Amino acid sequence: MAVKVSAVKLTANFEANLLAIESFWGEAGAPQRYARLLDELLDTVIPTLEGHPRIGRPFLERPAHSVEATALIGRLSARIGRGELREFLAGDYLILYASISDAVYLLAIRHHRQLSFDFEAFWPK
Repeated sequence: MAVKVSAVKLTANFEANLLAIESFWGEAGAPQRYARLLDELLDTVIPTLEGHPRIGRPFLERPAHSVEATALIGRLSARIGRGELREFLAGDYLILYASISDAVYLLAIRHHRQLSFDFEAFWPK
């Protein structure tokens, strides 16, 4: 049985996220970590999503806990139409993607260490 192959496409936001990750690892003195991410994307993540576009966890099945979140989910659902918004874990990275028809659109990627708060900005001097 032949495996259906979906085209995997990078969005401008995903590419911007990759640049931010490259900068993050450069500032951390570990540029090889970015190179490893690119290798993992090319060798594992993209081929996996090409053959199994529904492998990620459905993102929109999470319960909304606010009016704003409910409205955002409605807008996202309308934009995706019959497609699905899913999240895929690749090592320390969370990838958000949309599976629409015969294409997978990589929407966003974040390393868990990128998720931090700027506490100094909360209390200006």
